[in-house]
Amino acid sequence: MRLVISLIAAVFAVSAFAAERGLDKARLDRLERFVRADVERGRIPGAVMLVMRDGKIVMSKAIGQQDAAKAIPMRTDSIFRIYSMTKPIVSVAAMILVEEGRLQLSDPVSQHIPELKGLKVGVEKGDGLDLVAATREPTVHDLMRHTSGFTYGVFGKSMVKELYTKAGVDGRDQTNAEFVKKLSTVPLMFQPGSTWEYSRSTDVLGVVVERVSGQTLDRFLEERILKPLGMKDTGFSVPAEKQARLAEAFPVDPDSKQPVTLLDVRQPPKLLSGGGGGVSTAADYLRFAQMMLNGGELNGVRILSKKTVEYMTTDHLGAVRGPAYLPGPGYGFGLGVAVRLTDGQAATPGSAGDYNWGGLGGTYFWVDPKEKLIAIWMMQAPGQRVYYRGIYRDMIYGAMTQ
Repeated sequence: MRLVISLIAAVFAVSAFAAERGLDKARLDRLERFVRADVERGRIPGAVMLVMRDGKIVMSKAIGQQDAAKAIPMRTDSIFRIYSMTKPIVSVAAMILVEEGRLQLSDPVSQHIPELKGLKVGVEKGDGLDLVAATREPTVHDLMRHTSGFTYGVFGKSMVKELYTKAGVDGRDQTNAEFVKKLSTVPLMFQPGSTWEYSRSTDVLGVVVERVSGQTLDRFLEERILKPLGMKDTGFSVPAEKQARLAEAFPVDPDSKQPVTLLDVRQPPKLLSGGGGGVSTAADYLRFAQMMLNGGELNGVRILSKKTVEYMTTDHLGAVRGPAYLPGPGYGFGLGVAVRLTDGQAATPGSAGDYNWGGLGGTYFWVDPKEKLIAIWMMQAPGQRVYYRGIYRDMIYGAMTQ
């Protein structure tokens, strides 16, 4: 009975905070009903939604199934594969080293990873690939804003991407050192600094963090970010005692009818992928996002300076774009996150200065400093990820009354 009373009290407290923080509870309920309806019709297994405004939780919902195949209900502390939402965390790790004077964004990558010195650029000409000299070396700055010239072999098609596949650059069954060795055998796809190309850049950045710090990436993140922030369920794998909370996708995608395969995170991986290997919970990631919104500090623990966070969440691209520009209209890119340039232009609501990123498995977050808003969306449904990012933003901003 005491537990029931406390749960009811928590629900009323969240409802009260929503009204106090300028969000219409009826409209937040509409969002919940929308997601529940999609769960019931088999569109997604389930989701966790967590929204904070002005330092108070205004929505915390676990909907549907954590594991539909086993009929395990979703929990607010379910653990998700966050894929590319690992990138902002590793970008913060790099900036810790910058603040300590151990790393500069202007450093050539080869200064810290000599194996990557002297890379050529692959230029397609007819049916062939010409290897030309790079006009300059990729820098740490390029890694953080995806202008290094590296790519992903698994997304899209090109001759350079084919070489990535042949060399096994995108493989998981390799160490970070083996990954670098394979990457050193393939050319860049673009001249450094010329093009935004979503890429293995943050995986390389993770190796830079290792080389500069003298620690493995998982150890550095744990000691300098995760433990200080109380992110107890975040890392590169899920230990046995926590695996009952691991969220899973449908075995078969309801739209494409193709099998769905997610990362195996039940064992510590060989590859500590700074670009996409992380796991986390909505509450853990909220702590990370809250630290960023607070200007680098959470509950008396300072991770970065206020000016460093401002610098990271400012556009670093200018006019640079790419053939596949994932931040989309209205957005530039900072250091590890997409940054909104203007209130308009984008296909979803927001404020100039808000920043976000998502993961291949279906997770997404954004921070709106102007509105003092943080929103976390967690699900494991790769094929539906883009749709729900837009819906979530539309309906959260649609619930704001002031």
